[in-house]
This record gives sequence, structure tokens and C-alpha cells, in this order.
Amino acid sequence: MYIDKEDLDELEFPQLLAEVSPFAYSPKTREKILQLRPMEIDEAELSLKKTSEYLSSFESSNAIPFDEYEDIESELKLMLIENYRLENSAFIKIKTITEQIGRLQKFFPTMPETFPTLLEEVSVLEFKKEIIDKVDKVFNRFGEVKSEASPALKGLRTEIQHAKKAIQENFNRALTTYGQSDFLDDIRETIIDDQRVLAVKSGFKKRVPGRTLGISKTGSITYIQPDSVVKHYFKLRENEEEEKKEIDKVLRQLTAELAEFQPQLWRYQVYIFDLDLTRAKAKFADLINGVLPKINHHKTLRLKDAYHPLLWLRNKVENKTIHPQTLTLTDHNRIICISGPNAGGKSITLKTVGLLQLMIQSGILVPVHPKSEMFFFEKIMTDIGDNQSIENHLSTYSSRLKKMSGIIREADANTLLLIDEFGTGSDPELGGALAESFMEFFYDKKSFAIITTHYTNIKLVIEQLPNAQNAAMLFNEETLEPMYKLEVGQAGSSFTFEVAEKNKIPRFIIHSAKKKVEHDIVNLDKTIVKLQQEKYEVEKLKSDLAERKESVEDKRDNLQKLNDQLQQKLFNFQKLYEEEHRKLQFGNKIETFIESYTKGKSRKDVVKDFVKLLEQEKFRKLGADKDESKRLQVVKRKITQQLKKEDVIEKIAETNEKLEEKRKSDRAVWMKVGQRVRITGSTSVGTIEKISRNKVIVNYGTFKTTIDADELERI
Repeated sequence: MYIDKEDLDELEFPQLLAEVSPFAYSPKTREKILQLRPMEIDEAELSLKKTSEYLSSFESSNAIPFDEYEDIESELKLMLIENYRLENSAFIKIKTITEQIGRLQKFFPTMPETFPTLLEEVSVLEFKKEIIDKVDKVFNRFGEVKSEASPALKGLRTEIQHAKKAIQENFNRALTTYGQSDFLDDIRETIIDDQRVLAVKSGFKKRVPGRTLGISKTGSITYIQPDSVVKHYFKLRENEEEEKKEIDKVLRQLTAELAEFQPQLWRYQVYIFDLDLTRAKAKFADLINGVLPKINHHKTLRLKDAYHPLLWLRNKVENKTIHPQTLTLTDHNRIICISGPNAGGKSITLKTVGLLQLMIQSGILVPVHPKSEMFFFEKIMTDIGDNQSIENHLSTYSSRLKKMSGIIREADANTLLLIDEFGTGSDPELGGALAESFMEFFYDKKSFAIITTHYTNIKLVIEQLPNAQNAAMLFNEETLEPMYKLEVGQAGSSFTFEVAEKNKIPRFIIHSAKKKVEHDIVNLDKTIVKLQQEKYEVEKLKSDLAERKESVEDKRDNLQKLNDQLQQKLFNFQKLYEEEHRKLQFGNKIETFIESYTKGKSRKDVVKDFVKLLEQEKFRKLGADKDESKRLQVVKRKITQQLKKEDVIEKIAETNEKLEEKRKSDRAVWMKVGQRVRITGSTSVGTIEKISRNKVIVNYGTFKTTIDADELERI
């Protein structure tokens, strides 16, 4: 994509990147963010999807396990040098970044539907746990080389411990002995070159055998390391030197072993840098309420409730209101000409569209309504603000003409033009005519454009072009305040005299100016203002009616649902009442049998009457089931007829065949001798004793039975 640096500056894209970069962990990633530029559509879409998925982790409890990390790029280059040894901290950095990859490869597969793109990216990496194991074999959790790193190192450290212990014991013994002899000064001992020494009075120094390490400033004290300590001290120093050599040897070997994994580690580093970039974009999107709109591959841009992100951040800090804008650009509506009063929001609207377009084409989510749509331009060209150049001795108008010359050379059907104060800077009549010709040229080139103007002739030409539209920034005539709302569909007035009055220009000057202006122009301006106000009122009324209609429909739906629920409850209550009443009657009859039996009625007669009652209940039950069966058959017949009308029967049959095939394939896996099974719909469990084709002999313990395999299900 082509966009000039000057155009990037006019749209404040560098300032936006400066807001994104602090969210990155690594200084290199922060620098990369500051160098971001619009990409090809495939690359940008991939970046947008990853950022949107990462953003979703902030909005739920699914926190991605990605933490701060350290750059290992220089270590990856150095480790390939033969017999090179990395620093201790380098090995810990390599281990940490490998552990990050391991955690991410475990995390993303747990939620493939939430993070499909991020999962796909991390899955292609080859995780090498051997890297972590090799580092853990040499280093402990504090980043120190373990004694177990090599047998020689372990032996040396054992000897070092013995030497230190011997030094400690012999020094303490000497301290006690010479302390009792009054050879020592009051301080008794001190530390010189990390060694404990006796503070011997200089008059007794020859009485204390050992190595002299220093004398006090006054000469009254001689610092002596006792003879019994000296030999152990030299042994300690010798072992410590050997320890350093052995550690160096171990780390050189470890460096060589890790160098074999350099290609994988390099891919880890590249992936982590990219994930850091994605996270920074997601953090910024979270701050500005950024979303991923629909990305079109055809030329349709629909911005709904679009905010300028930098203005949104500034106004949020200052607790000011910011007004979103809504507009559409398509092949059939390529040019929007915005008119209206100064300081009404025209320039901000231009910058909002341009900056959001740069963001989306750079893989950064944008603060718009989720139902917005955007597509990619090959060129974005701007002319916003005062381009006067002192160095080149160019006036504002000359500078703008020079820029317009460049735009004319480059503009085509895949270009978005953003031009502020179109045609200003020269004689209004002549400049307006030139601007009109520019606009017609861009229209013929089929370029997309959003322009702002105060020229009436431009507004009139726009009205005559089928693929262009006028738009206006609304203005409140009563309060003389801009409303910062874009109204697409009609031209707006510049409210020249109204704004002058608001800024306390004397009325007699304003009346004088009105007399000097041609009568038709004033009338046209008044007509535009009136139409604009009437359209605003109509749109407001239309919006209110739409909201009321939606509210009424919602209430109607809720009432219908409530009515259905009440009908169902009434039906259930009626059914429950009838069932309970029947049970009560049945209970009363049983109570009558008991009472008659206790009063002396013969057992035979009581049983006879009870059996008769049971037969009546059986007949009633069968009749009810039959009625229910008939009702279900009627329902089934109706559903079948409906399904036939919709050609769904064949699909259901096809699905049933597939399910049956799956059941057969599953049955072939578990159907074997010894498998515990039961007949479908039964509770009795048996064991398969023999299988012969589709017949199975099932042993129930007390008896056996032969049954079709299709009628069995496994336990």
C-alpha cells in the first residue's frame, strides 16, 4: 500500500503508534510498533484476527499464560561460535522462553473455538523439552550451577566445604588461644581481602606464627593469618580456581548442546516477539474499546459510531464528551462532501476516517460499532491543514496546489482522498471553479473521497452527481452551538452570520454584511438551514417511532410468551388435579374394602371385588394409552406432511442411515465375548457367552437367551 509520510503525519498515525508501543514487553517490539505501516490485506487480516482473539481473553477468565520475557537474539547468534560459552543468565533466559512456548502449546488447545488463529500459529512450533531438561541438569532454581552438573565439580565443592570448615575451626582455636595470652588488641579480629585475620598487638607479632596481611595506620596492630589456617586457605584457593575451570568446561559443553536447538530457539524468539506485538495491540484495543469489524473484499465501507481514538483518549482524561460519526462509502456512493460551520467537526471527521483506515490496514482494532464494515485501499492521500512552507517560499494556496498536483497524478479507483477546505486559498469564484474541476476529475477516476467545503457551487455539483452525496455537520440555531453530528444526505450551511454573532461581532456590521451579499445567496443559505433543521426533526421523529415500535414488539412477544407459559401451567395443573382426584377415589375404594373386611365380609368376596376394581383400572389405563397413541399418530402424521412439503424427510432418512452405520461400526468394536450387556429398554444385565454372525447368546446366570446383536447395548 502507498501512503506518504506527510499524509501519515497529517492523520496523526505516529502519535497513535506512540500510544500502542508502551504496552509491549520488549524494547525491540516497542520499536517495531513505532515502525508499523499498512500491510497487504491477507497479512493485516491475520494480525486483526490474532489481536481480536487475544482481546477476548481480557473480557473473560481465560487469561493467556504469556508473561514478560527477555530477548535471546544476541545469544542465538553467539552460541554458534565454536567453543563459545554463554553467561549464566543466558541459559535461564533460554529456558524461560522455552517454558513459555510449552505453556502456550498446552493452553490454546483447551479452547480451540476461542483462539483458532493463535492455536494454529503455536501448533507449528516444535516444542523441545530437552532444552529445559539440559538447563535444569546444570542450574538450580536460583540460576546457580549445581554441584551435580559434573562428578569433578561435585568433588571439588566437597573439598572446598572441608577447607572452609577447617579454616573456621583452626581460626577459632587460634583466636581463643591468643586471646587468653593477651596478644590480641581489643577488636581481636577483622577481615582483610575476604579473610579472617587476628588483630595482634605489634609488640607480640613475633609470638604469633603466621602470614602477615597488613598493619593498622598507627602501626599498633599487625593483622596476621594464623599458621594453622594458611595451608587450608591455599588449598581453598586452589580448589576454587579448579571449580571455576570446571564450571567453565560444563557451561561450554552446555552451550554446544543448546546450539543444536538454535533453529527451534530462533523460531521461539520470532514467535514470542510477534505474540508480544499482538498483546500490545490487544491491550490498546481494550483501552479504546476497539473491535474487529467485518472486512469486505468488495468496495463497501460502513462506519457506525466511529470514534477518533486519540481524541477519545484525550477527552476521557479531561472528562469531555466525544461524538461518534456514521457514514457509508460504496461504488454507488464514492464521494461525500461535508459542509457546515467552522469548528463543527468537519476536519475531525476526515481524520477519523483516515486514521481508522490506517489502523485497520496495519492490523490494529478500531473503536467502531461491531456491525461496521471496512475494506482496504491501495492508496490514502490527504490534504488537511495549513501547508504553508517558509523554507520553499510557498504560500498556503501554492503549497496546496502543489500537493493537489501529486494527488491528481496518483488518484485511481483504489484511492481514498481526504481533502479539507476544498478549493480555499484563492479568489472564491475562481478557486471554486478550479475546485469543481478537481472534484469532477476525481469523480471520473472513480476515486473514493471525503471532502469538506464552504463553496456553494461544489454543493450544487455534488447534488447532480449520482454517485456522490452531500453531508452536513449539524448546528443548533437556538444555542448557536455546533452539535458535532454528521448528517448525510443534504448540504449544510456555513452559518457565517450566526457564528459571527456568537463571537460578539457587532450587529450593525453583520446587518451591513447581509445587505452586501447577493439576495439569492442569502435565501439559498436560509433554505438550506431550514431544510437541514426539518430533516433533523424528521430523522429524530423517525428514530423515536422506530424505538417505540421495537419496544411494542418486544412487549407483545413477552406477553405472548407469558400467555403460553400460563396456558401450559393451567394445563399441567388441571392434569395434576385430575390425577390426584383419581388417586383419592381409588384410595377411598381401597379404604372401603378394608372396612368391609374388618366388619366380617368374607375374604373371597373382598378379593373378588378388588380384582374387579383392578380390571376396571386396567381397562381405563389401556384406553388412555390408546387415546394418547392416537393423538401422537395424528401429530406424527401432521409433522410428516410438513416435512414432505419442505423436502426434509430424505435428509432425516439419510441422517438415520449414517447414525445406524456409526452404531454398527461402534458395535463391531465392543461386541465381544465377556462384554456385559443388556437388552435395549431392559434393566437386566448379562454377559456375552457366544457370538454367531448377528446372533448373540447372553448368559444371565440363572438362564441363557439368544438375541439379535442390534437389540443389545453395552454396559
